[in-house]
Amino acid sequence: MSVDELQDYGLVEMNDDEIHTFLSTRKMGVLGLPEEGPPYLLPMSYGYDGDRRLYFTYLLGSRSRKATSSEAADTASFLVFQVDTMYTWESVRMTGTITAVPETEWDELKEIANGAWRPEIFESATLSGDVTVYEFRIDEWTGIKHQGLPPEFDTNT
Repeated sequence: MSVDELQDYGLVEMNDDEIHTFLSTRKMGVLGLPEEGPPYLLPMSYGYDGDRRLYFTYLLGSRSRKATSSEAADTASFLVFQVDTMYTWESVRMTGTITAVPETEWDELKEIANGAWRPEIFESATLSGDVTVYEFRIDEWTGIKHQGLPPEFDTNT
């Protein structure tokens, strides 16, 4: 079914302000990088600049598939979602470009990047591993949400 058809069941498209608020209040999503065959999908924490850019901090090993795939990508996708119940959920899907940020610019991003959630193991590992910051420039986004029972089940209407 299309989004238009699902609107009869309570699905609503999010406007730009709702998308901004949603991205500002979340910290995790799934990055999709194109590859031969299926895309490479990665759970990622992010910092959001409040406009059209997300920032990811990569902890790199000696051979980083994530960095290699990011460098080769012309476009990438990112999905952020929140599911409370089967009738209450939101998601924003974005497409855009992903590029490494030169280390000389990291200080300017410190406040944004510090807002990103990271597992404690990553915080400890950054002391001994290579770190790179990537910028995801959002070209297009779509947000949808379902906020309650479908109209035919809602006893309050």
